[in-house]
Amino acid sequence: MDHTLRAVDVDLDTLSHAVAAMGDLAVAQVRAAVDVFVRHDLPAAEKVVRADNAVDIQDIEIEKNAVRFIALRQPMADDLRRPIAAMKIAMQLERCGDLAKNIGKRVPRLEAAPAEAHAASIAELGRMAAERLAAVINAYRNDDAQGAYNVWLKDTDIDERHEGVVREIVAGMAVEPEAVGDSIHLLFIAKNLERIGDHATNIAELVHYQITGTDLANRPKL
Repeated sequence: MDHTLRAVDVDLDTLSHAVAAMGDLAVAQVRAAVDVFVRHDLPAAEKVVRADNAVDIQDIEIEKNAVRFIALRQPMADDLRRPIAAMKIAMQLERCGDLAKNIGKRVPRLEAAPAEAHAASIAELGRMAAERLAAVINAYRNDDAQGAYNVWLKDTDIDERHEGVVREIVAGMAVEPEAVGDSIHLLFIAKNLERIGDHATNIAELVHYQITGTDLANRPKL
């Protein structure tokens, strides 16, 4: 029995480490996507797009190992929540990777480097989204229910920043209608970053449930 319990712990720890590593990679992808956008670096943007494959592979591996663990170990209660949460968190991270890839794809479509004001606003939104995602991965790594709850509470911060960015871009379109094409790309980039913040909040809910077994109430919204 002791041997079996140790094996279960090892399997769960291995799964958790894989999810945390995938989270670190997703955070790096988001930061890289924002960086190549600000610098309008086309070769680096292509690298961001290609790097999404690594996130996809990790998602597949985590799901496969979680399903194998459930089938072989037939876990109950706490031990069952962990592999289920791992699969769901990996799915959220895979979507974050897709959103970072989408930003990378938008960069070469811009006719010119973004104006300094727009670049700064979107970079700030990107910083907030990346930090939110990094914070929730840290909470997952440390089994920190309060840390996950803190991330969940801050969901509206990114929504507010996103709305401000949208207002700035729309105002710029009125002043420079000839740049409307690039402005539309900027709106999509900003939306992708806002969605990454939403995924971080979803992960916070999953982390909190994994640790406590209780669901968080409806998240605050504007």
